[in-house]
Amino acid sequence: MLAEIITIGDEILIGQIIDSNSAFIGKELNNIGIDVYQITSVQDDKRHILNALEEAKNRVDVVLITGGLGPTKDDITKHTICEFFGDTLIPNNAVLHHIETLFEKYIKAPVTDINRMQALVPSTAIVLMNAYGTAPGMWLEQEETVFVSMPGVPFEMKNLMKDEVLPRLQKKFKRPFILHKTVLTYGLGESAIAKKIEQWEDDLPSFIKLAYLPSLGRVRLRLSARGTDEKLLKDSIENRIAHLHTLIGDIIVGYEEDESIEVLIGKILTSKELSLAVAESCTGGKIAQSITAHGGSSSFFKGAAVTYATQSKIDLLEVSKDVIKKHTVTSHEVAEAMAIGVKKKFKSDYAIATTGNAGPSKGDGDVEVGTVFIAIATPDQVFSEKFLFSNLRERTIGKAVNKSFELLLKELN
Repeated sequence: MLAEIITIGDEILIGQIIDSNSAFIGKELNNIGIDVYQITSVQDDKRHILNALEEAKNRVDVVLITGGLGPTKDDITKHTICEFFGDTLIPNNAVLHHIETLFEKYIKAPVTDINRMQALVPSTAIVLMNAYGTAPGMWLEQEETVFVSMPGVPFEMKNLMKDEVLPRLQKKFKRPFILHKTVLTYGLGESAIAKKIEQWEDDLPSFIKLAYLPSLGRVRLRLSARGTDEKLLKDSIENRIAHLHTLIGDIIVGYEEDESIEVLIGKILTSKELSLAVAESCTGGKIAQSITAHGGSSSFFKGAAVTYATQSKIDLLEVSKDVIKKHTVTSHEVAEAMAIGVKKKFKSDYAIATTGNAGPSKGDGDVEVGTVFIAIATPDQVFSEKFLFSNLRERTIGKAVNKSFELLLKELN
């Protein structure tokens, strides 16, 4: 069973916004056994939209449309859909009441005629109520193909997908089971992993596919199984992963469907009633951001110091001027002094510290661009490692963040 996603809006095509809607929709469809055949982005242009709808109808079972449902003149999706279906717009009293309620409760302003027009829907459409906005979703069918139009505002679209669209699709279509299990690995590159598991990969049954997903110092191994027997798929994937652990168990840190490495670290620290602090220079707060992006981090995370300039390392973390002068600001000695300093400052059990040169220029240090020193302070010791990650700033920072978590996790296990 196939679906196509059509996003409508010039803002996507000119790069003004990133199309996060398609990623969300694609993942949700895959979870219920529907493959996305194609993602199409079109302009706010009637002819372009009509062509996209006609072409999609001829190749997929479900067409999911986002965008162009606002109250302004450039939002033409609803009118264009009416033309495609040979339909007319009629007022929907339930939608109008919902709009009036939203204005009265949250906007505190009179409902305008432009806003009332959002209560107009194609006469043959099943209206999908949008709890978080004024533009309703719409479900229409033509020659065995389902068309669903949703607002482009991400949180409105997500609510409609979960509460309205997915349950209706599951009820209407008989779908195969599609199961994914993604293994998270740290510390070994894609080609090195492929060499270690070559025979294992060759022995996978035809209904299980393996994908390598490398990213900044970590590699995700995604196993995907498709079929009509859900138990067979689950058992087969679990058996293959059990075998995988005998081959590369030393670099497997968890599963993407379960938890990220920073969540895993947090659970270990919390269960042991231990705490963590972070001192960041070249990573600029990215480590702390990754930790605090997850709820519950306050139970173990004491705080962070972003000591980007050399003087801030001296003032906030009490790194010795003599150590900096003798070894430079990007060195084992300074990284370890930063880790000790932030551990002391926040009275934590563990600490991470980073110092390096992410580029593009050499800054206060004199090391090659891409050089990063990462220090880990434990209750008993402090140590550091030197890495040469990349000559690209973003990649260096991302790899440094991932490697920091990897080094800490090894100490906690």
